[in-house]
Amino acid sequence: MRRTLRTIGATAAAATCVLAATSGTAQAEAPGPKSLYAPSALVLTVGQGEDANSAAVERAVTLTCAPRPAGSHPSPAAACAELTKVGGQFANLVNERPDAICTKEWRPVTVTVNGVWNGKHVSWAATFPNRCTMKASLGEGATLSF
Repeated sequence: MRRTLRTIGATAAAATCVLAATSGTAQAEAPGPKSLYAPSALVLTVGQGEDANSAAVERAVTLTCAPRPAGSHPSPAAACAELTKVGGQFANLVNERPDAICTKEWRPVTVTVNGVWNGKHVSWAATFPNRCTMKASLGEGATLSF
């Protein structure tokens, strides 16, 4: 019986030494930058409705511009170039065209952009009276033509 108690005592002492040697405070390494570029990743939507909160989204695409153009957008390189040209100011992509021939029907279409542009959070929306007016206002631009 004495041998058993001595063996248990020796085992406990050894376990205590091992735990003391291995215990310590774990330090998580700070996350470093994964890229030299500020992130630019956007989700663009088109939906039927009067505002961004109530529009029924009909189409959505993703657009990443840094470090290289990518995403489900049909023309990511052209869209990124266009956004860079206007400095990420989405309102500058909309041009009212009074010469456009569109009906006066009220079937509102809302376009939204949400995400990050050059490291800054962005949220933008524009509502057009109908799809014809939207296409006329957005013109041939690549960014919002998807």
